[in-house]
Amino acid sequence: MNDRLDLYNRKRRFDETPEPAGAKATRKRGARNAARPGPDEGLSYVIQEHHARRLHYDFRLELNGTLLSWAVPKGPCLDPSVKRLAVHVEDHPVEYGSFEGEIPPGNYGAGTVIVWDRGTWEPVGGAAEAARAYQAGKLKFHLHGEKLHGGWTLVRSHMRGNADKEQWLLIKERDDEARPESEYDVLAEQPGSVLGAAPARNGKAGKQTNKQTDKQTDKQTDKRPDKQVAAKKSKAAAVRGDPKRPDIVATRSSESLRELAASPAIEGAVAAKLPATLKPQLATLVDATPPGDDWSYEIKFDGYRVLARIDANAKGRNVQVFTRAGNDWTAKFGKQVKAFEQLGLESAWLDGEAVVLDENGVPNFQALQNAFDSNRPQDIVVYLFDVPFLNGYDLRGVPLQQRRAILRALLEPVDDSVLRFSNDFDFSADDLLKSACDMALEGIIGKRRESGYMSGRSATWIKLKCRRRQEFVIGGYSEPSGSRAAFGALLLGVHDSKGKLQYAGRVGTGFDAALLRSVKKELDAHETKRMPFASPPRERSRTPVHWVEPVLVAECNFAEWTSDGIVRQASFVSLRSDKPARQIVKEAPRKGDDVQQQTDIEAESDTAPKKRSGRRAAAETDGDVQTSGADKKRSAGKATGEEATGMRTEKGARKVASKGTEKGAEAVAKTTAKVTAKTTAKTGGETTATTTAAAKPASKAAKTTTSKEETADTKTAAPRSKKSASPAEVAGVRVSHPDRVIDKSTGTRKIDLVQYYESVAQWMLPHLADRPVSLVRAPEDIGGELFFQKHSQKLSIPNITQHPGLDPGHPPLITVESVKALVGAAQMGTIEFHTWNGVASNIEKPDRVVFDLDPDPSLGWDRMIEAAQLTRSLLDELGLTSFCKTSGGKGFHVVVPLSKHAGWDEVKEFSQAVAQHMASTLPKYFSAKMGAQNRKQKIFVDYLRNNRGSSTVAAFSARARPGLGVSVPLAWDEVAATTGGDQWNIENLHERLANLKNDPWADYSKTRQRITAAMRKRLNGA
Repeated sequence: MNDRLDLYNRKRRFDETPEPAGAKATRKRGARNAARPGPDEGLSYVIQEHHARRLHYDFRLELNGTLLSWAVPKGPCLDPSVKRLAVHVEDHPVEYGSFEGEIPPGNYGAGTVIVWDRGTWEPVGGAAEAARAYQAGKLKFHLHGEKLHGGWTLVRSHMRGNADKEQWLLIKERDDEARPESEYDVLAEQPGSVLGAAPARNGKAGKQTNKQTDKQTDKQTDKRPDKQVAAKKSKAAAVRGDPKRPDIVATRSSESLRELAASPAIEGAVAAKLPATLKPQLATLVDATPPGDDWSYEIKFDGYRVLARIDANAKGRNVQVFTRAGNDWTAKFGKQVKAFEQLGLESAWLDGEAVVLDENGVPNFQALQNAFDSNRPQDIVVYLFDVPFLNGYDLRGVPLQQRRAILRALLEPVDDSVLRFSNDFDFSADDLLKSACDMALEGIIGKRRESGYMSGRSATWIKLKCRRRQEFVIGGYSEPSGSRAAFGALLLGVHDSKGKLQYAGRVGTGFDAALLRSVKKELDAHETKRMPFASPPRERSRTPVHWVEPVLVAECNFAEWTSDGIVRQASFVSLRSDKPARQIVKEAPRKGDDVQQQTDIEAESDTAPKKRSGRRAAAETDGDVQTSGADKKRSAGKATGEEATGMRTEKGARKVASKGTEKGAEAVAKTTAKVTAKTTAKTGGETTATTTAAAKPASKAAKTTTSKEETADTKTAAPRSKKSASPAEVAGVRVSHPDRVIDKSTGTRKIDLVQYYESVAQWMLPHLADRPVSLVRAPEDIGGELFFQKHSQKLSIPNITQHPGLDPGHPPLITVESVKALVGAAQMGTIEFHTWNGVASNIEKPDRVVFDLDPDPSLGWDRMIEAAQLTRSLLDELGLTSFCKTSGGKGFHVVVPLSKHAGWDEVKEFSQAVAQHMASTLPKYFSAKMGAQNRKQKIFVDYLRNNRGSSTVAAFSARARPGLGVSVPLAWDEVAATTGGDQWNIENLHERLANLKNDPWADYSKTRQRITAAMRKRLNGA
């Protein structure tokens, strides 16, 4: 990290703002013909128009690896007699020079930013002299911008501004570029962005438009299929993003995106060498569109899948074009290769589909084959839809919508006769599919917007077809009859899960005379006397049958599959040389709901886009290369088995099978994961937010008697232990009925929950230590009767600690002080652990206040995030440090640690005053009254948990609700990336803990604060 950018980084929350992070540059600015000036053209200069609380202009000069920056309230002036105030601010990363976008409210510098001018600057005396002049406080230079030119001076004054910031003056030199202010106002005369269409501000578009883009759009033919479908319903949509998720590319102009593409070091991207080969991501066939709004849809093109590899530094060919099977077809794409070269990329893998459009603008597969046969690449159009690698970065961990935004911008200036962007559409998938079918297109492709790119078949890409259509292996043909020539019908087959070729029917229509001859030629070359099918066809042929080697692949339309596995009303489309015969299996459509559910689960696990480490990225790249080579040796049975299940085989995929069935298929579908991560988890695509804040678990606070072995590893929680003495013994505690299902929605067993508590004990025990605990027990399952136990009863719980006399007139209160006590409580049917706000050793002086934010069920999660942040802000204003955790259910808990000073009544009174202040200040957001009628479209600030004897679910406790969500401590900078109060559960929490470098609540036990008279006065007087 560049130390000069430390202040810049400390002022920004990069999981919330789209501004570029200040990372050390690892490579010069990217593409060979990037729009930004290259190193030989001088140091970069930029002025950004910034609509923050007040409009101002940020003046930036590149020097020694960063942008020196000044805020100029009134902007530059060409009149040498006018001296404009320029407030010196923190250095910015060089990448900031191309930033345009919207900095979200609540962030430093919130507002709209556009690039008003840019170019290069030439310091008088050179760069070395500039550094000395800058330190001395007088910097003279010449600007070579698109709007500003000539000589200028920045001189430091002796005045000091707010926060002791240096105040400089920006002065125009007297030269040919100078103009009197009364005659010419450069800001009024030359408004808008120099990067093309400026981002929208307050709902209004920027003043300038990208003429080249407009011209390119006008050039596009109305006959292309994606345009025709859009015309039938609506206009094509821009890449749609999650408004709650920071998106570094969403608000940039096309020109700005092209500059970003030169070195796309965005969240989720990892610097990586360009792999020699790449296996494409494949779509899963579904029978209906999944529910939810997390999918974007494109046209399914009837052509050949192609992947273009671009390497400007390659010794041989700079551009290669491969089929999905890895065949090098570069020679067939001569004109497209030249177009790829004109993109000016250093390196890339681009994914798309090659088609030939007929006179109606509809892809025609036979015409595509004719173009190949007659060597007419000029007839071929490649529609590009993804960019997994770009200019030295692996983008597979970047969300789809961001990859596609970059790709769209890269393609805008290119000749669209051979390379085009595959648009997605902003109306319902059902309407889009109907329009596609009306136009005789093949169907549509759906892609989950936040998904990464993964080789092989995946449920995050789906396909819906107008008519059933797939590839078949040709196993033979019948002789013609009557006037027909060549052959009568092709005998078709598909491989089963064991790799055997099963007969699937025949196809005799869809051929013209020329096609009959060309197919017959291929059949003759592979004729054999051996029948390739596992069993003889049951259908009798009226003419003799000839067998062929099972190497030819035919694509066919058909009406349906019969119960016997035979296709009805098949019609031949074409031979496919790009798909190996051994991979052809019966395509069985999955349920749309199942796909939604699976991808929801995956989005919450480690299969979502994430920031790959350099080592991991290299390993995965190597895996692609090895897989491509190994694929040739792989048996047909293995290949077809993987294809038949439609499950991804990528190494990182999450296993969800239990007892031979998918747990995901049994689980209740969760609300769609909105990420991230940015991100999610600081990992680029991972939807489980992680943190890099704070220290290790405060295990010193735990009064445990665990052995050295038990306390050795306190940094992470491993997946639930399987190392107990027997399946029915955990941490030395015997577990009865271990296989009893306690959550029917997921199939979770009692032993699973017990092992979960053992695995998180070292994280959870500090939150339980010395605190009276109330238990929620489920003797059968969470759907049955639940019991709330606050005191020690006749039913003894192993290893717990009893505290008689703390609750007069009642049996002893109980505390959980060790792993064995925690496991023992779970063995006795405990699901939830709730703790008091005081400790047993000083029970009358509570040491915390808890605000339970309980939402109206109709509110979206974004309102919960906002509510938590507002609560924190209010407490900050009062001078109180607060901590946040998910409730494990539907909300957040905001916890304020206190010194043991005030009594229960005083603490409750204070918490009530805070809640009432929030409700009166923001009545549209908060309510301080219980009852559903009082919190319609609001969030109830529950302060009642601060009574003596009341309790709140403990950190890391499971909840007795379907899915067994867990209450999880968060760092405040993680809150915005969360997706729900039950985002983590006993199944996936270990993934978060394994990624944590430090405890988000490490400072909790160090926080010393108390409720003061000034705080109470401020609340009462508000």
